[in-house]
Amino acid sequence: MDVTTSDYMYHNFMTPCPANFQHLNSTALVLGYILVFCLSLLGNTVVIFVVFCMENRRTSTDVYLMHLAIADLLFSLTLPFWAVYLHVGDWVFGTVMCKLLSGIQEATFYCCVFLLACISVDRYLAIVKATQFLNQKRHLVGIVCALVWLCALLLSIPVMVNRDAFLSGDTEYMCHDNVTVESMENWRLSLRILHHTLGFFLPLAVMLFCYGFTIGTLWRSRNSQKQKAMRVILSVVLAFNVCWLPNNITELLDNLMRSGRMMETCKLRDDLDVALYVTQAIAFGHCAINPILYAFIGKKFRNQLLTSLYKKGLLGRSVLLKYRVGSIHSTGSSRHTSVTM
Repeated sequence: MDVTTSDYMYHNFMTPCPANFQHLNSTALVLGYILVFCLSLLGNTVVIFVVFCMENRRTSTDVYLMHLAIADLLFSLTLPFWAVYLHVGDWVFGTVMCKLLSGIQEATFYCCVFLLACISVDRYLAIVKATQFLNQKRHLVGIVCALVWLCALLLSIPVMVNRDAFLSGDTEYMCHDNVTVESMENWRLSLRILHHTLGFFLPLAVMLFCYGFTIGTLWRSRNSQKQKAMRVILSVVLAFNVCWLPNNITELLDNLMRSGRMMETCKLRDDLDVALYVTQAIAFGHCAINPILYAFIGKKFRNQLLTSLYKKGLLGRSVLLKYRVGSIHSTGSSRHTSVTM
């Protein structure tokens, strides 16, 4: 996706259209960005704290979860800047910050979706193949995470190179891909298609394959927790699609129209501008939803959180005994059981 909210207000069309974009409630979007930032900051910080406190009891999924929380946290830290940009209508942070923030957001976006795919593969191996290979070879999990971050950083380089802060009018600056010739526009379209493929459709295919077989295995088993595990899995896939599918479809349409491969009308352009703002805000919300899906719906995570707070002296024993579920050591009873699923 384009990682700035005003990317979509910049068009290089020959025929001028009336400015019908003002009916978009930018205040609501700004408040939405701030809400996502606050929820993501709180939720992902708690996830990092809990998994870090697990020490030797971490499973491979827990390691992926911690890296996912770090990526989501870094992603959300860029949102206040885009909120200011959206509210003011002028990029006031300069070219260096434009490139840096765009690169961070692009890299953490790729990192998030790749880690979601890794978690689905990890659950597939643990449940369908009934193997704990990655838990036994814990250094491999670190190597996989390192490769994920490396690939994400490499894929963010084109955005950092092409993104600039430049005048869009007499006094207003914008942070946008600086495309000045037709050949560069074709290159930009190719990068966008690659982005949609690697950043959504390929990870989605991996998730559907792995979770499909995982649900089938859980359905055939007699495990008393299978219904709850299935709900978690279905929630993960549903949230991923609800948050990212509308944005990816809308951006594909926008890119096709920009490149002249789809007929352009003033009404369609205006509708796409509004849709891009709204679907992008929904997609950004995924970084705040991840902690809820992977952690807060599980009693093992709640137990681990309470136990960690108790061991750090931040929680009294009476509160721990009141709110924990099962044994105080229940979160660590199984070396191979993830704290999330």
